[in-house]
Amino acid sequence: MITITELSARVAGRLLLDHASVTLPAGAKAGLVGRNGAGKSTLFRVITGDLAAESGSVTIPKNARIGQVAQEAPGTEESLISIVLSADKERTALLQEAETATDPHRIAEIQVRLVDIDAHSAEARAASILSGLGFDHDAQHRPASSFSGGWRMRVALAAVLFAEPDLLLLDEPTNYLDLEGTMWLEDYVRRYPHTVIIISHDRDLLNNAVNSIVHLDQKKLTFYRGGYDQFERQKAEADELQMKAKAKSDAARKHIQSYIDRFRYKASKARQAQSRIKALERMGTVSAVIEDHVQPITFPEPEKQPASPIVAISKGAVGYVPGKPILKNIALRIDNDDRIALLGSNGNGKSTFAKLISGRLSAESGEMKLAPGLKIGFFAQHQLDDLIPNETPVDHVRRLMPQAGEAQVRARVAQMGLATEKMATAAKDLSGGEKARLLMGLAAFHAPNLLILDEPTNHLDIDSRRALIEALNDYDGAVILISHDRHLIEATVDRLWLVNEGTVKPFEGDLEEYRDLIVSAGRRKDDKPQAADEPASKSVQRKANAEKRASLAPLKKKINEIESLTAKLEKQIQSLDKELADPALYDKAPAKAAQKAKERGEAAAKLSAAEEEWLMLSSEYEEAMAG
Repeated sequence: MITITELSARVAGRLLLDHASVTLPAGAKAGLVGRNGAGKSTLFRVITGDLAAESGSVTIPKNARIGQVAQEAPGTEESLISIVLSADKERTALLQEAETATDPHRIAEIQVRLVDIDAHSAEARAASILSGLGFDHDAQHRPASSFSGGWRMRVALAAVLFAEPDLLLLDEPTNYLDLEGTMWLEDYVRRYPHTVIIISHDRDLLNNAVNSIVHLDQKKLTFYRGGYDQFERQKAEADELQMKAKAKSDAARKHIQSYIDRFRYKASKARQAQSRIKALERMGTVSAVIEDHVQPITFPEPEKQPASPIVAISKGAVGYVPGKPILKNIALRIDNDDRIALLGSNGNGKSTFAKLISGRLSAESGEMKLAPGLKIGFFAQHQLDDLIPNETPVDHVRRLMPQAGEAQVRARVAQMGLATEKMATAAKDLSGGEKARLLMGLAAFHAPNLLILDEPTNHLDIDSRRALIEALNDYDGAVILISHDRHLIEATVDRLWLVNEGTVKPFEGDLEEYRDLIVSAGRRKDDKPQAADEPASKSVQRKANAEKRASLAPLKKKINEIESLTAKLEKQIQSLDKELADPALYDKAPAKAAQKAKERGEAAAKLSAAEEEWLMLSSEYEEAMAG
């Protein structure tokens, strides 16, 4: 169990946590959410001891091991498999000692301990994790220095997963993963045997991998049962109740205050006025619901759509070195209303294909025809470095409309979703999300007929991703999307193309089938890749799942009973809160008010216990279903 009590913390003089408290049961899988800059990463630093708290405490079981991804990716000449294996410090130390130990009793102790920690299967487990994160057998034995920074970060992630700490802290782990790696990680976290806290803006990850949400808002921590969708519903309901309670409290305070103002200086009413003043002090205030406004994103509509197909490729091949194509035998067409997502592991050629379509690479062979007048907008994460550091968003846009007035230029910047105060901010001082909005706006500036987005969400929070979904759904042109955000793909595209085995071809299944394919391949013990046309039988899978559900029916029934109990307790607490918010209760029936307050405390204690039991049983059920 992890207990955070009255925790306060500052960074650079700014208070980010103010007497925040929350409790997580052992084995919980919790998503830590909140707007960018709220202090989520700061909380991780306090938990690990890298930042001293101003006040309060974080209580973790004695000797519990805490693990998080190293900030610097390994770049040594060691092989990837060696780097991952060395992350298990105890195993490494025991193996080293075993080579030099001479005492028979100590040798026996070492061997027993190696068996206890399953050391002899360590290499297979490490290889399985690396495989799930996109490294084949050959890549696992290459030196880390031969990989780019993004791939090295995957090695750092593999190392901490292999070490299997008692408390695993993951801060935006999907930012350096592709869709396939994200799907594998989702399954891995869900089955992880210990406690996990994960900071992420990936809605599907927060719905499928965790069983609770911790919301950091207004410097406080609030615990919610379930995934992100359930959190949104519960928070909306709580906000609505709070707004109603505030309106009622404000009305009651106004009524009492008017009485005080009217009679406090009238001798015959002085005692009554003093009584009302005391009642007003006892009431306290109900805080207002503070909503974070998220700027919308708008893509300009194409003036005229060319006739379909807008792109047609026949026997196409493309690469970077003449005679060595990355992709070949491409035979595809793109229509003016297509919404296409590219699937396939990083390194298979998704970005290469996007560059071919956008004209950044030319076809080596075959034929590619573009519709006359076709305009293409292209966004890629690496282009963030192309922004001019000391120029503002207004400066960037003014360059594209030199004849326009200042008001017109600012209006175009506003369409990109940048707030007024950010328009005059130098690009180097913008947040990652603000840079991404600016760059997407610049890519779509001339109202393209085809918009290509290569990993647009890495720096966007959940609300900004929702704004992007709305913008893409309102946009009339064609879209090609490369993203590890499954929710974005499912909400905006209607066709899937698989970039694999040196070519691009339509994928006939849906994302759920693709996920099953990826996860089942990741769980296989052998290193042979599973072919795209060899998915597991759906009927066999359904039968197996049905048998599992039947055997786990008593556990599921208990979970449902607890859910019903928590719903009743929540309803009871809401009813008691409503009664206790009435100032008349304290004047007319103080004993009843005290009794109601006691009932409220007892109900809250029962709710807390029920929630903890629900988390434990739900985790047990999910692990059994996944096993």
